[in-house]
Amino acid sequence: MGLIDGIVLAVLGILAIPSLIVAKAPNAKTLIDNLTPYQGYLGFGAALWGIWGIINSVLTLSWLATWPLWWVTNLAGNVFNLLLGFILGFGLIQQFALSNATADVKAKAEEARAKLVGMQGMLGILGIIVGIWVIVYNLVLYRILNI
Repeated sequence: MGLIDGIVLAVLGILAIPSLIVAKAPNAKTLIDNLTPYQGYLGFGAALWGIWGIINSVLTLSWLATWPLWWVTNLAGNVFNLLLGFILGFGLIQQFALSNATADVKAKAEEARAKLVGMQGMLGILGIIVGIWVIVYNLVLYRILNI
């Protein structure tokens, strides 16, 4: 996960909880409204990127012994990319990935989405926190302290 990944994750978190953000900062409504048309595409791309990142984390499990903080940060960021991307990009996921799927697969996907939507606010807040952590890690710990 790099600096851009942290920014994207923070934006996904913001898009997941727009009502909370607008209640705290009313002037943020215009920015969120500008991003909303791209929410599905951003979510779909983030879900795919999250899947790849989780696979990559498993493949680089040996980093846990050498760079545990980076490995955990990488895994957490990719899990939140997948979860928030799935929630925000579900319409496109249905259109592209589930269009030829069986009724059982579609039902399971809808069931998973329903469970995640119930936790959308908490996932959005945690996504913002993890996104900020990824940004801080990349700017401070990695580039300056070389950890």
